[in-house]
Amino acid sequence: MQNLRIIRTFIFIFSFFFLFKLPLFSQVQSESGIDKESLKKLQENKVIIAYRLTEPIELDGFLLEKIYQLPGSEDFIQSDPVDGAPPSEKTRVWIFYDQTNLYVAAYCYDSEPSGIIGQLGRRDYSVDSDWFIFSVDPYFDRRSGYSFWVNPAGSMIDKALYNDISEDKSWDGIWEARTRITPEGWSVEIRIPFNQLRFSKKASYIWGVNFQRLIKRKNEKVSLAWVPKEDNAFVSRFARLEGIENIKPGRRVEAFPYSVGQAQFRPAEPGNPFETGQKYKTNTGFDLKVGLTSSLNLDLTVNPDFGQVEVDPAVINLTAYETYYEEKRPFFIEGSSIFNHFGRGGIYISANLNWPNPSLFYSRRIGRQPQGYPVHEGYVDFPDRSTIIGAFKLTGKLGSSWNVGVINALTAREYATVDDLTDRYREEVAPLTYYGIFRAQREFNKGQQGIGFIFTSVIRDLRDENLKALLSSESFSLAFDGWTFLDRKRNWVLGGWAGGTLIHGSQAAIYRLQRSSIHYFQRPDANHVNLDPEATRLSGWAAKMSLAKQQGHSLVLISAGALSPGFDPNEAGYQRSLSDKLNFQALYGYQWTKPGRVFRQALLIGGTERTHDFGGTKTFETWLVNLQGVFRNWWSTNLLALYYPECYSNTLTRGGPLALIPRGYFFQLGLDTDSRKRFVFYASVDHSSTKNKQDQWNLSLGLRWKPRPNFNLSIGPLIGFDTNETQWITSVSDPLMTETFGRRYIFGRIDQTIVASEIRMNWIFTPRLSLQLYLQPYLAVGRYDRFKQLNQPRTFNYLVFGEEVSTITYSNGYYLVDPDDSGPAPGFSIPNPDFNYKSFRGTIVLRWEYRLGSLLYLVWTQNRADYSNPGDFSLGRDLGNLFTAPGDNVFLVKLTYRFNL
Repeated sequence: MQNLRIIRTFIFIFSFFFLFKLPLFSQVQSESGIDKESLKKLQENKVIIAYRLTEPIELDGFLLEKIYQLPGSEDFIQSDPVDGAPPSEKTRVWIFYDQTNLYVAAYCYDSEPSGIIGQLGRRDYSVDSDWFIFSVDPYFDRRSGYSFWVNPAGSMIDKALYNDISEDKSWDGIWEARTRITPEGWSVEIRIPFNQLRFSKKASYIWGVNFQRLIKRKNEKVSLAWVPKEDNAFVSRFARLEGIENIKPGRRVEAFPYSVGQAQFRPAEPGNPFETGQKYKTNTGFDLKVGLTSSLNLDLTVNPDFGQVEVDPAVINLTAYETYYEEKRPFFIEGSSIFNHFGRGGIYISANLNWPNPSLFYSRRIGRQPQGYPVHEGYVDFPDRSTIIGAFKLTGKLGSSWNVGVINALTAREYATVDDLTDRYREEVAPLTYYGIFRAQREFNKGQQGIGFIFTSVIRDLRDENLKALLSSESFSLAFDGWTFLDRKRNWVLGGWAGGTLIHGSQAAIYRLQRSSIHYFQRPDANHVNLDPEATRLSGWAAKMSLAKQQGHSLVLISAGALSPGFDPNEAGYQRSLSDKLNFQALYGYQWTKPGRVFRQALLIGGTERTHDFGGTKTFETWLVNLQGVFRNWWSTNLLALYYPECYSNTLTRGGPLALIPRGYFFQLGLDTDSRKRFVFYASVDHSSTKNKQDQWNLSLGLRWKPRPNFNLSIGPLIGFDTNETQWITSVSDPLMTETFGRRYIFGRIDQTIVASEIRMNWIFTPRLSLQLYLQPYLAVGRYDRFKQLNQPRTFNYLVFGEEVSTITYSNGYYLVDPDDSGPAPGFSIPNPDFNYKSFRGTIVLRWEYRLGSLLYLVWTQNRADYSNPGDFSLGRDLGNLFTAPGDNVFLVKLTYRFNL
């Protein structure tokens, strides 16, 4: 009954907003009064003319050539602060072209030139600044394109556009821009070689185009091709660009040879022949970019350097699932959108609370650390990654409609060296492995419909018997996706995907896989799965379908998804959750886009999500309310509240029976201050509580300081406290424990404290020369007590050892447990699980683009770690131990030179 009362309260609060139109959302009519429908009609047939150059332009930002006497385009419209209003400052733009280049110029008039904000930023880093943005859709498919950003200080950003509103910030083109600040404002000239863009070759062209301008001190954003805030659209609303004809873009052929030198220094380990205190490495190779056609590019890399410039952050992972890390290697992140947006075409809104959103391709699988381990004991020299012998990537369009992406990579056989001070052994820990990914997508009716597929394969040459028992020999996945808009204005869309995975391997490898955390086929009370020790293959399927209304003030999302128990994309992809899910969610939202008495704009969302396993057991349920808003003073907030009714967990016992999870709730509040200020603050606090089980608080703060246009410093401390009565520890066999199918599932109460911070400094000397600093001190301390066992499945009934007839004692780092004292049940021991993990990671990077497309990196990376005083948190002492711990220092020099062939 209490669950029902809470759900009714959620529904009442959510309905109250709409039935009574609370004053904080009511719109101030004096600031609007804009006929948006009329503005929309004016936008539909907007045309921009490109002028052919009759004489060269000097790219200097002055705009003095005679061709600037031709009429430019000026009819911009505001998106912010008042959607649909005329701009407060005039902007005039032109487009020119010659045989090989596209030129874009703009004069950004400003009535207060001293207020122009021109923050310097490293290439592709967004800063709080005025900006001019040019976006183009060369295919004129109304869904894809490129965006080029330039600010008054000459900072540059480029992005690839896809799925109408999505951006791929990893795309890097070779282009130039010059800017000038004048007594009347500021001006910009941009030159983009045609061979940097992808388009089908024709005699004459019609492209989509848009121009935008950001005036930071006013938080004003204006666009030539304006889109109302309540509409989720961008590329599909571009103006038509006409006039480009008889061009010779040429074929893009660029070679990037590189050389890397690395020196590693760490404290020598007495007696260890592999830890002498210093290591030196060198490497050379090259990348090749070839435009096979004007719409299809080939990237080839030989002996690539896939080291990272910035370290991965430290984390404490107490779950059964691996940590996800962002890709940072340029070869994989550039042009990755074709692979990453599988299943999301047409669907612009999403909310995944208990749906794992599996990825069929996770590029960090390629070159991963070897998964094998040496058999012999002794000192070990273990490789930190699998060497990538070579790789190629093919991306672009085939014909006029098929978008394609292909990656093929081969990683070398890797060996660990073991030295027991008598003999030295060389043992294979990673096999020769082939990775293949093939992605294709076709769009119809200017993006109204689309279909696509992705195919992945991982094939290993397994020769070592230990690796045969550990790894699959081959794995494949094949899935199809698609969408269709249900009306011409694209208000409603139906989209989804479906596919399957197939894995082959030895009996030992497949048996191990069935028992892994993504499957748990050994669950004793799950009648819909079967653990087969003789199986040599594992297969499964998955699907998701969504219906969404994503235009206008009212938003709707209804989704249903399924992951069969055997579905496993983790050989080439990533899924951080148990398969065996039937998921449903229904969300409704309403957005206010005109300024009101409290908010400038706001979004309110409410709904529910529910998950069952394939046996029909409810494993998750939530009811949620989310408010996102921008206040009239340009501060912003995000408030999220969730209620979780009682359900069952099929993962808490990690392959054991179901366990009851009592009801609980989660609350989060975030607040950001005005980003125009020199000091920008942000804060987030969240609290979650599960009855009798868990209580958690997290507080994160942030400060960004911008004392000069070329310097900024950000500090983001975090502190978290978590008390969990049922933190998994282990399971032990006991045939007498018939209630839990012959095993005891052991848990403990953990009191965990996390204190961490991320510190970033950006010192930009010029748009091509920058110094960046990243520091992360991280402390995580966990203390365990109240060790216990699950007494009965589907209950929250636990026996705390030391109570009733059970006993528990501590000796020499082990807890000795007798569950029934003098009874027949055998005793067992638990290693002390307390921990005190202290880490300090930092990187300093000097980046110099010494000529267009050619780079020099100087990098210093340091890692420190300390594990003393497990279970005992003392901030001063732990920080002292951390900063006096021995450090691992790596110095790296990387030089890349671009040859434009």
